[in-house]
Amino acid sequence: MGRMAGRRALLAVPVLAAVTFGVFAVAAASPFDPVKAYAGTAGLTASQENLDQLRANLGVDQPLVSRWWNWLTSALGGDLGDSAVMRQPVADVIGERLGWSVLLAATAFAVAVVLGTVLGVLAARRPGRLLDRCVSSAAYTLEAAPAFWLGLLAIWLFALELDVLPAGGLTDAASDTVTPGQVATHLVLPAAVLGISQLPWFFLYVRQGVADALDEDPVRGARARGLSERTVLLGHALRSGMLPMLTLIGSRVPELITGALLVETVFSWPGIAAATVQAATSVDFPLLAALTVLATVAVVLGNLLSDLLYAIADPRVGFDG
Repeated sequence: MGRMAGRRALLAVPVLAAVTFGVFAVAAASPFDPVKAYAGTAGLTASQENLDQLRANLGVDQPLVSRWWNWLTSALGGDLGDSAVMRQPVADVIGERLGWSVLLAATAFAVAVVLGTVLGVLAARRPGRLLDRCVSSAAYTLEAAPAFWLGLLAIWLFALELDVLPAGGLTDAASDTVTPGQVATHLVLPAAVLGISQLPWFFLYVRQGVADALDEDPVRGARARGLSERTVLLGHALRSGMLPMLTLIGSRVPELITGALLVETVFSWPGIAAATVQAATSVDFPLLAALTVLATVAVVLGNLLSDLLYAIADPRVGFDG
């Protein structure tokens, strides 16, 4: 396990370096001027001398490679720089928002995995029956539904029509303190929407995997030995049928991140979505690079977790193979 993690960590180094350079290259080619974005309306009347001085202070007057190298060496030393659009250190911007994004993504991921597994097993147990047809049809429909559309639909139904859940934010409008109860209540809709948007893939993989496992000889042998259907299903078919789903975990991380950004925006969740949008539109090099590295690290860790879980679930797969 250690050797696998070590190899992945070494491979991640050039990937992260290339990703950060790509961010600076795309930002340099962008038509947006970070100086004008930073100055705002004051930039309309500022002299060219003042704009040039501001450009030098922000470091955007340097060549592309110099800007990237200076940021990279500072980041390796623990200094992620200052965000021009947020007017505060990048580390503070991420620190204030990352926890809420992780809470939302982790809750949604748990909803997708647990609900997708349960429904997949139930559908595979009786293929072609009413439950299988209904859930499979819903899964194929949800695959084509954007997360932001599901979010708007959820707000309309549960917040406006039924008035049972808040439409967005982290706490109630009249509250000036953050309490666990309010956070849990406000988390329900965005986590459910994000989880449901990811659920179809987990359901379909588990359904197909368990259905195939039920037709394998070991499962037939377990039934022939007189084992109960519950034992056959949960102790034999589910373990074998879950293997394809474990490989799905890593590949769904990018989609989870993208969906989280959309859902955070729709529900005004105080995560990194707003910071990401502002960093992109304002060409905020330090913040944009740090957020991109963070997303890349999440994808790398997701793929590593997927491989580790697969190796644990299937002893035939070696950690160092």
